Parts: sequence; structure tokens; C-alpha cells
Amino acid sequence: MIVCVAERAAAAAIGRVAVATDSNEIAEAVSKAGYEAVMTSEAHQSGSDRIHEALGKLDPGGAVETIVNLQGDLPTIEPDAVHQVLRPFEDPGCDIATLGVEIADESEKTNPNVVKIVGSPIAETRLRALYFTRATAPYGEGPLFHHVGIYAYRRQSLERFVSMPPSVLETRERLEQLRALEAGMRIDAEIVSTVPLGVDAPEDLEKARRILEA
Repeated sequence: MIVCVAERAAAAAIGRVAVATDSNEIAEAVSKAGYEAVMTSEAHQSGSDRIHEALGKLDPGGAVETIVNLQGDLPTIEPDAVHQVLRPFEDPGCDIATLGVEIADESEKTNPNVVKIVGSPIAETRLRALYFTRATAPYGEGPLFHHVGIYAYRRQSLERFVSMPPSVLETRERLEQLRALEAGMRIDAEIVSTVPLGVDAPEDLEKARRILEA
């Protein structure tokens, strides 16, 4: 599954692809497939902490200015989505960029495993995030947006983010992006048309295999 994600990242052709992991087994599988792996600490509590350590090892001179954090449980993500997550950086005021999709399935609106973006429209396909929640929000008529867990960071934003302790709302909602919002950082979400399948259970893995084999 991790190799599939690396393949999708490479197909996006936006820069160097590396897999940050604390697992020797994963590192070996990635290396055998011809991709770069970097070993990181087992103590990290978030993916952002892990990619920050990997960045320091891969680019100690600080040449890289933009980092995309593509999680390893998204084997069906389209390479174009990796491009799209960078679009909010057209605005120099954006610290962190991410993706969202309008929710079409009514059951997902009340599912706490589907994280929602609460935001203000700032362009036809873009929201400025005001909050992320597992609850059904915002209230009233109008679309709800499913947050897709891929992030693009400006280097200085990533460094600031990992320097801060977990925040109150982050701990309560179990959503690390709330740490950035509580600290006054700006997160913009590009709205795309497709939610990549997240693999969280064995049945998800089987579904992903069917999609990839189709």
C-alpha cells in the first residue's frame, strides 16, 4: 500500500519523493520498489512531526521551501490531487494548504470518522478554514465539506507548527490541524471532486485493491 502511494506521488511529478517511516519493514519494501525511504523516530505523535524530522535529514541545508505530506493510507489518490493541494499557495498569506470535497452521501454528514471543514469561500473552489470537526457542521442549509488528509506546508509554517505543543481543541477533536488554527495560522482548502479511499480497516484494503486492479 505504501508503495502504491509513493507511485502516485511520483506520478504527480512535483518534486522529490521520500517515504518517512519508523518501520524497517516498510523502509525495505519501499527501497526494493525503487523509492527513497528515510528512517524516523518511533516517538512521533503526528505525521507532521515525522515529516519535519525527515526534512531535516533529507534537506539539512534548507533549500526546500514547500513540503507535501501525503499519508500512506491513501493508495488510490489521484496524482492531480497532489498538484491541486498546492494551489492555495498562489496566495502568499496561506500558511498550510489542504483539500476538501463536498459531501454527497447523507450518512457521511453525521459520521464522526468523516472530518468536516468549516470555512468561508474565498474563491470558486477554495475555502479559508475556520475550523475542522468530527461533528456535523456548519448548521443550516448549504453544503458540507469532507476534509481530505493531505497537507502542503511552507517550510517555515511546518517548523512553527511542530514547535508548538498540542492545543486544547486538537486534543479534544483528535485533529492536529486545529493546533495551527488555534495559533492563528491560516489554512486554505482547495475543493476537488473526488475523495480518495482511506484504508483504515481490512475491508478498505480489499476495496482499494479492486479499485487499483480495475
